Amino acid sequence: MSSRRVLKAAEAIREVVSTAILLEIRDPRVRDVTVTRVEVSSDMRNAKVFISVMGDEAQENLCLHGLRSSAGFLQQKVGQRIETRYIPRLSFEIDKGVKNSLKISELLNEIRREGGLKEDAARPDDSVSGGTPANDPSSTSSL
Repeated sequence: MSSRRVLKAAEAIREVVSTAILLEIRDPRVRDVTVTRVEVSSDMRNAKVFISVMGDEAQENLCLHGLRSSAGFLQQKVGQRIETRYIPRLSFEIDKGVKNSLKISELLNEIRREGGLKEDAARPDDSVSGGTPANDPSSTSSL
């Protein structure tokens, strides 16, 4: 089986599962979910669905439990969409990449803010004298 076929199947599974979660699953535990990617085994018997959940860790675990309960329903939807010998068995995992990138962004913004404050604090005389030390008449040097 070519990797191109596996990649196409993974994309089809991602679309089907995303749509079914959004429109068809009525479980109140499954809310604010995004299917980020799907990895399909080379024999197409297993598919690992990575999800991102907006909320805290308790909300993530609750949503993951709800999705695992709905796995049979979602597998049925996948079986209706893709024609293969085997319908892939779906497993769900939390994709930490989105949350990690948000944390990194927050840390970088914090560093940027602290760096900007330190630069301003390092040059208080420049803003008072109205110029750089080279323009300051008290700091003349002999030529």
